Amino acid sequence: MKHDIILFDLDGTLTDPGDGITNSVAYALRKLGQTPPPRAELEPYIGPPLIDSFMTLAGLDRERAELAVKYYREYFADRGIFENTLYDSIPEMLGQLRESGATVALATSKPEVFARRILEHFDIAKYFDFVAGSELDSRRNKKAEVILYALECMNVTQKARVVMVGDRKHDTLGAAEVGVFSVGVTYGYGSHAEFEANGAGHIVDSVQQLTDYLLA
Repeated sequence: MKHDIILFDLDGTLTDPGDGITNSVAYALRKLGQTPPPRAELEPYIGPPLIDSFMTLAGLDRERAELAVKYYREYFADRGIFENTLYDSIPEMLGQLRESGATVALATSKPEVFARRILEHFDIAKYFDFVAGSELDSRRNKKAEVILYALECMNVTQKARVVMVGDRKHDTLGAAEVGVFSVGVTYGYGSHAEFEANGAGHIVDSVQQLTDYLLA
């Protein structure tokens, strides 16, 4: 294996969180007195840090964006978190990676407390050596910060051994900022064009292609 320390994004990479995230965003916007746009227009909220998305996509100032995140979590904590599905063959891939001797970690901008609940819900927490996410107060919500935190906590010094796997440009850009290789997956919410424009080291279109690449 070229990379034996594998960091995975969560949303759009291991699970499809589309319903839960868009429903939570719609709930937050309604609480703020706004009419939510159609579901397709809410999908860009999947992946980036929420507070940034509420500011750039909904046009909120910082104070109202923080309030929107609070409302989002009212819905997400008990309902939206489970409006989520595991992509086919993910457990099999994770099992094969662990059997190969790879170190497997999660690196997500989602609050770590929610990420752990999702891994447990889908019974895949057992495959992970480490889980890195953001804090509920929005600290460590940039992907580069999450990656760096994971590497520091795992005492990784040889970055050539590391690969970051994700479905949006934030994953590839965060990896590049830290100095690690990245793989973009198009079965999530990203595209070839997005990855090609933002420096992905490799692109795959299915979980099987990802498995084959990581194990090669």
